Amino acid sequence: MDIGNILGVFIGWPFLALAPAALFAALYFRCRRPIVLVATLAWLAYFPYEQAMKLRILCSGECNIRVDLLLLYPLLMLVSVLALAVYFKTGRKARDA
Repeated sequence: MDIGNILGVFIGWPFLALAPAALFAALYFRCRRPIVLVATLAWLAYFPYEQAMKLRILCSGECNIRVDLLLLYPLLMLVSVLALAVYFKTGRKARDA
């Protein structure tokens, strides 16, 4: 199973994007780092966007080829990985102090 198939689950069930949003929100309240907030907001913004695509509000007819995801998925993954790295680095510094 590749990352595209894993992320593709958000196409069928956009509300699942609220799970990483909630995770990053919880992490943000623990560490207060801006990149973690950016990840939270990115996932929160992705949810209504994907929901509107599913309901064919933003897509008029042919939505089978989603070129937008070639940009969105890498950006979501990049900001998510950066947020996790910053969170764990912050946590390690707090434990070492």
